[in-house]
Amino acid sequence: MDEWLWMSAGDLGRGIGAGEIDPVALTECYLDAIARHPNASRIYARITRDRALREAEAAARRAELGLRRSLLDGVPVSWKDLFDTSGVATEAGSALLKGRVPAADAEVLANATAAGLVCLGKTHMTELAFSGLGLNPSTETPPCVNDADAVPGGSSSGAATSVAFGLAAAGIGSDTGGSVRVPSAWNDLVGLKTTAGRLPLRGVVPLCARFDTVGPLCRTVEDAALLLAALEGGKPADLQGATLTGRRFLALTTVALDEIREAPARGYAQAVARLRAAGATVEEGPVAEVEEALALSGLLFAPEAYGTWKTEIEAAPERMYGPVRERFRGGAEIAAADYVAAWHQLEQLRAAFQAATAGYDAVLAPSVPILPPNAAAVAQDEALFVSENLLTLRNTRIGNLMGLCALTLPTGVPSTGIMLMAPAMAEERLLRIGAAAERALS
Repeated sequence: MDEWLWMSAGDLGRGIGAGEIDPVALTECYLDAIARHPNASRIYARITRDRALREAEAAARRAELGLRRSLLDGVPVSWKDLFDTSGVATEAGSALLKGRVPAADAEVLANATAAGLVCLGKTHMTELAFSGLGLNPSTETPPCVNDADAVPGGSSSGAATSVAFGLAAAGIGSDTGGSVRVPSAWNDLVGLKTTAGRLPLRGVVPLCARFDTVGPLCRTVEDAALLLAALEGGKPADLQGATLTGRRFLALTTVALDEIREAPARGYAQAVARLRAAGATVEEGPVAEVEEALALSGLLFAPEAYGTWKTEIEAAPERMYGPVRERFRGGAEIAAADYVAAWHQLEQLRAAFQAATAGYDAVLAPSVPILPPNAAAVAQDEALFVSENLLTLRNTRIGNLMGLCALTLPTGVPSTGIMLMAPAMAEERLLRIGAAAERALS
């Protein structure tokens, strides 16, 4: 049964529907794998064993009666530790929230449960979700699947590694500036950043509510489509017949390629070549609004993050990891007038970006311009932590700033990804493109 641990969520669901996989046996398989894995405590903050088995038993009964709620009914997944789980601690990777036990599930978790998904437990994450490296000395830092000494990417670090190490069929994370796409890329997974406002945030511990999004980290584009449907209580995108023939892509040439290192550059170049070979037209060029928007980042993210958490942080600053705490505190230095003006400017840049890219099916960029750095090195050198974190999040932040949906796919070069970005609320179109691109890249 260990082969189940490496199957896609969609294939597991089909196995349940065909009567070949028992949801209880499947859940027990994952729970046993977690129990014996040497890094399980670095990946999972807590296991919801009783809940998982109850949900699996209910899924098994529905399968026997032919009353399955979705293709993923009975499939076990993990949840980042910022999604409220009724009666189970939800601490967002921070000692500031230690012992916080919500009374109700987050809305997206309730939706997924209604679709029949099985909740395995809560995964470790960057403290309050405010770093892209995945380093968290306050709780745990999961290992990267390709380098045990490297950081795994954040802030959805445990969500990614739970899948990469075969300890969940998929992970549910959040993305404010890259927190789904960075760990997905560094752990060779598919990651979907949804449009802000597409999925409900009720019961999700916030970072920057205007940028916060919920999204899956998984093995396939089909899984991303199925999970998006489960999270919002809708129908999955139709991926049948998806093709790259006739598709037009714009590969960004400015900013997104600056300071890119050898392996990510090689993976991205190979991926673009394969998209072209599969029938896509890929044009290269700059979009000036991208650089202008990135320059506004310091005025937008930290002020909202600090405004959200300053009371808790300043009540017990010693409980936080220093570099993350100081990243929050950077928001205290931004004047309210500058924050408001930056948002006005960003809205204008979003409109201009949309006009400049309207003729393309998607905009391309390397998901992350660097490989995951050594965990000990960034832990010991605060300046290195800051510089590597900013570079890690630079490309993914384009999608958040421009209000886009985005998908990262593995390139075939370990710990590198190619990112496809599409307009707001165009997830179904993006997933169809992504399914065709996935075939080309594999």
